[in-house]
Amino acid sequence: MPIPDAYLSRTRIAYLTMEIGLRAEMHCYSGGLGLLAGDLARSAAELGLPMVFVSLVSRQGYVRQTIEADGQHDSADPWRPEDWAQPLDVRVALPLSGRTVWIGAWLHELECGGGRVPVLLLDTDLPENDAQDRGLTDRLYGGDATHRLRQEAVLGIGGEHILRALDFRVEHYHLNEGHAAFLAASLLQRHPTDERRAGGVSDAAVPGRAAQRYDAAAVRAACVFTTHTPVAAGHDRFEYDALERELGQALDVPALREFGGEGTLNMTRLALNLSGYTNAVARRHVQTAREMFPGYRIDGITNGVHPSQWVHPAIASLFDALAADWRRHPETLFRADELADDALWDAHGLAKGELLEHIARTTGVTFDPALPVIGFARRMTGYKRADLLFTDLDRLLAIADAHPFQVVMAGKAHPNDGEGKALIGRIVAMSRELAGRLQLVFLPNYDISLAQRLVAGSDVWLNTPVPPLEASGTSGMKAAFNGVPSLSVMDGWWMEGCEDGITGWRIGEADGSDPEGHAASLYARLEQDVLPCYESDRGAWLRIMKQTIGRLAPQFSSHRMLRDYVSAAYLRR
Repeated sequence: MPIPDAYLSRTRIAYLTMEIGLRAEMHCYSGGLGLLAGDLARSAAELGLPMVFVSLVSRQGYVRQTIEADGQHDSADPWRPEDWAQPLDVRVALPLSGRTVWIGAWLHELECGGGRVPVLLLDTDLPENDAQDRGLTDRLYGGDATHRLRQEAVLGIGGEHILRALDFRVEHYHLNEGHAAFLAASLLQRHPTDERRAGGVSDAAVPGRAAQRYDAAAVRAACVFTTHTPVAAGHDRFEYDALERELGQALDVPALREFGGEGTLNMTRLALNLSGYTNAVARRHVQTAREMFPGYRIDGITNGVHPSQWVHPAIASLFDALAADWRRHPETLFRADELADDALWDAHGLAKGELLEHIARTTGVTFDPALPVIGFARRMTGYKRADLLFTDLDRLLAIADAHPFQVVMAGKAHPNDGEGKALIGRIVAMSRELAGRLQLVFLPNYDISLAQRLVAGSDVWLNTPVPPLEASGTSGMKAAFNGVPSLSVMDGWWMEGCEDGITGWRIGEADGSDPEGHAASLYARLEQDVLPCYESDRGAWLRIMKQTIGRLAPQFSSHRMLRDYVSAAYLRR
């Protein structure tokens, strides 16, 4: 099918992302980065912004997780794009490793709040391609470094070519992480200087002149870059020998050395040098990003979550009565203190009941609805410290004996993350060891639908990263929209959202320092503040729930985030 003219006539902003969380059945996402992209797309549809989103089709998904006695077992997680998208009549060629790789696209029309935006999912599983190339877009974050390089070339170069072939008139390209930085490199070659057009002096004749043959300012005027990764090892790097071998026919590799670094190509540095606007994703992350990349201007636009995507229907009904336009204008939820206590408690009870029913059906474990449920769900990797709660089992069990509570956890480890898999194994073993004294379950195959249950049905949302390694974090924002307060280390978005004892509780120092003391602080907050309040003072607990909604929902929505991008990045002069 052709792309509808209605999209071509109005779309001016393209958002490129390696993953995007559109719905649970479409497995082209792995976690927070993809869910953020999906929430931004929903806001773009609802607010009527002229955007198109580009990602990979990822037919085999990311990871289908099962939990056995020894922890995570993973396999492919396939889905059928034809069930949710339409194939477009377009093919573009990418010279890759001496071969021509053809790239097609699927169109998913994302509808939200009466609006819609196009989402293009790039696909190399085409009969025109060699067998080794047909699987390039199959598995999200799969394969070795060469496979990753090829995937990012499909996203960046292929995405730019597809948009042009479909006749989109894009004025701004938003690169979601360094994965998409090859788009800027592709644009660079479309903007030669007068010297280049005239067939001027060669790179070999004048070393260091490669970049001067291109109008980088024109590319910067078109590109916006969001960096999410606060860990140096998390920024993709590729050897120039591999780049020359794989993409030497598609890109001017000598020029990229001057934009992406001399030793190896750093995709974040490439994006920084070829983008006119760069932002980190929380105020704290701005400091970290500027320290990692000194000399660059890096602004801050704190992440947000889509209001109606994450609010439980029972809570949403209360919001409808309170402020009918809250979905489009979540700032109106500042009136949450007007919610009736009994109505809010009953609505949360419905959400909690659905979570407990899912726990029983999935694990066979029965939770007590009268006891508080502490929820923890995120990517399972070392710095997230999913096991911090279990640092001192004697202390933890003493607290549970005095103030009974229950714990539900979920999250996937990358197939190559041995530390993350071992962490899951320890938690699963812990659930058996603690049985009878502390109810603990680990739910398998964390996805969008499970996340919706967890952020609405938990009573407390726990977050325990090692600062400053949490760039932003959005799960706590989703919980906040449902009136679920956070108990969190001071890092990422919680540096902005925490009003201690009002919107939740902080673990440790206000500046996030002294991570060695976080376990002791976590136990103290549970024993002295969180659990006694829940079991003994429902009125105070409901005030915290209302303040969590009223003070955090207006700040941390994807509507606010997208409006910030419009004013700071898309409309910049």
